[in-house]
Amino acid sequence: MSNNKKKNKTLLTAARKLITTANSKAIVSEQFKTLRTNINFSMPDRETKTMLFTSASPSEGKSTVAANSAVVFAQEGKRVLLIDGDMRKPTVHYTFHLTNTSGLSNLLTGQAHLEGVIKHHEIENLDIVTCGPIPPNPAELLGSNRMEKIIGDLKEKYDMIIFDAPPVLSVTDAQILSNLCDGTVIVLSAGKTQKDALLKAKEALIASKANILGVVLNNYVLQKDHYYYQYYGVEE
Repeated sequence: MSNNKKKNKTLLTAARKLITTANSKAIVSEQFKTLRTNINFSMPDRETKTMLFTSASPSEGKSTVAANSAVVFAQEGKRVLLIDGDMRKPTVHYTFHLTNTSGLSNLLTGQAHLEGVIKHHEIENLDIVTCGPIPPNPAELLGSNRMEKIIGDLKEKYDMIIFDAPPVLSVTDAQILSNLCDGTVIVLSAGKTQKDALLKAKEALIASKANILGVVLNNYVLQKDHYYYQYYGVEE
């Protein structure tokens, strides 16, 4: 394995780390709790039960942000279901160390029942549906009437349903799912996400009538003299 490959593997492993479980008092964990609070207050007159995390382009951290957000909502006491809606390059099963022999694709094709694909995680209040076998037609499955019915059934069982969706500019899947969710959050990578790409992603989501709650700036490096450091005094 070349040095570059080793470096990439290290970065990938780090990106999948659940900081909210590894160190709940870390600055980043506190920021995820702030994100949770902002989402809770984002629509005071409307309940937010289904939420989508996506990005403009690949490798901007949307899966990591979705996973950690699911954890902090579960830590708040809400019954949370995290669904891997990225049926092109699924990663949720890696993040939570789960098998991926059955999941959302089996559910949408009628090969499994809801109870058969829900995985109960050791984190209290958190359940997970992995992607399952990668299908040849993800967009058609996500846009099916069956998907809409499944979301309706899940709303009866959970307080919060979080989708990890593919990047907006890569495929149409995120647009389809965003139309079915109460809110959409776009994840940006500091120093990487291009302004033009972000604007195009925003336009695409608006065209699909998504309710964009806001953006998350990922991979931003705080300066040591930032007030977060001064207040919490915790090193990452």
